[in-house]
Amino acid sequence: MNFLKRFTSLYIDGFKNQSKLSRRLWLIILIKLFIMFAILKLFLFPNFLNTNFSSDEEKSDHIINVLTNKKSEK
Repeated sequence: MNFLKRFTSLYIDGFKNQSKLSRRLWLIILIKLFIMFAILKLFLFPNFLNTNFSSDEEKSDHIINVLTNKKSEK
């Protein structure tokens, strides 16, 4: 428990004592991560299984077939 307390206080104190530039850079990083994971997922990665299969059994059968069948090499 003591290790966990020291670990969290290290990061909390570190973020509290940052300069303005560091805080702005972290804000930019967090905004970029939000854009990458939240917004791009909505537009670039459609939910293929929910749109093409109606039941959980059909979805699992499709995944098993895709993972176990080898593609023929040309």
